[in-house]
Amino acid sequence: MHPLKIKIWNELIPLNLLVLVLIVIIILLPSNALRIALGLPFLLFFPGYTLMAALFPKREGMDVIARLALSFGMSIVIVPLIGLILNYTPWGIRLEPVLYSVTSFIFTTSIIAWLRRRRLPEQERFGIEFQLRLPGWGGSAWDKTLSIILVVSILGALGILGYVIATPKVGERFTEFYILGLEGKATGYPMELTLGGSGSVIVGIINREHKVTSYPMELTLGGSGSVIVGIINREHKVTSYRVEVRIDEAKTDEIGPVVLEHDERWEGIVTFTPVRASDNQRLEFFLYKNGEAEPSLNPLRLWIDVTE
Repeated sequence: MHPLKIKIWNELIPLNLLVLVLIVIIILLPSNALRIALGLPFLLFFPGYTLMAALFPKREGMDVIARLALSFGMSIVIVPLIGLILNYTPWGIRLEPVLYSVTSFIFTTSIIAWLRRRRLPEQERFGIEFQLRLPGWGGSAWDKTLSIILVVSILGALGILGYVIATPKVGERFTEFYILGLEGKATGYPMELTLGGSGSVIVGIINREHKVTSYPMELTLGGSGSVIVGIINREHKVTSYRVEVRIDEAKTDEIGPVVLEHDERWEGIVTFTPVRASDNQRLEFFLYKNGEAEPSLNPLRLWIDVTE
């Protein structure tokens, strides 16, 4: 049986049409896993392939295997460079700017490749041609072995890639808990107070779990005063927080519960008021997570002097 020959003289046209379809699908898809699966060829093959087509328009300039291999390699170089450039623009490294920038690169290099190919005689232009042999396949035993190894390697790589996409590694889980002066810096704490007066600090909690929102709030501690409490969840799950404020081990007030999604932020203001005059009073902030009886971190501590 004669092999079935398939020849594509200008593969850049269907490639660019596929790029347009992928952009629409990726933007509209709600699933991140599907976005990643469809975006892989868009990011890891197409930019490098169109660049190689522009650099080597002749059929004899490079064989198909080398062209495909260099297409992957060049894509791995091109896409990070595009991301680096976007990082210094007002658009930043976000989904839409990355898609539009990579698409513009693909379209531009495709046009250059098409113009360079037009200047060549038709028989010298690069085109895709392959054969389908049914029912068997020819070549020596060594060629067949190499073909099998290549197919198995590609399938294995795709399987590993699919597993990594389906089961991404979760980053480190932790919570940052901090207090700041009223200027939002780790200085300017109220260290000397007069009885009957009040001192303010900014209390912040960063929970490493993912999403950022601000909820301003005023609280009352020990009968009067104010405090700002900040929480950012970095725990990769919904987390509930509670903060206790104590002066010399005596609980003066409680903040919470504050329930946050991953990467979500909460902020509120706090003021504390001492009830007696003495030096070296210990002001402490204890952080509790998910209703636990014990603090999740060591308390944050300030030493204050209170005079009459």
